[in-house]
Amino acid sequence: MHIRKTGSIVLASAFTVFLSTGFALAQDSAKQDMKTAGTDTKNAAKDTGHAVSTGSKKAYDKTASGTKTAADKTAGGTKTAYHKTENGTKTATDKTVNGTKTVGKDVGHGTKVAAKDTANETKKVGDKIEGKPNPQ
Repeated sequence: MHIRKTGSIVLASAFTVFLSTGFALAQDSAKQDMKTAGTDTKNAAKDTGHAVSTGSKKAYDKTASGTKTAADKTAGGTKTAYHKTENGTKTATDKTVNGTKTVGKDVGHGTKVAAKDTANETKKVGDKIEGKPNPQ
């Protein structure tokens, strides 16, 4: 868009210069023609300079705005990732604690059952040695 606007200004300036020299017959002298052509050229150059300046300022502003938006979105995404990681870590910790408790209970129960079975089998062996009959 910037190039199109600048091109239009340059084209308008060229037409202005061409038309002012094309209608030179209506002016008083060659000196006046040169003066008018110089003024027109100067005005066209000013217009072009202003158009370039305006376009540059707009491009700068858009770039600055886009950079700020990207920085804000990056910061927001980083915070979201941090919070999700924190929540996932808490959940994993809670599940690990619960799993450890369950395993501890199961191991304790298994140990009790094994101790009772060992005691019963030891008693049976002791009874066999003494000659007592096997209860069923």
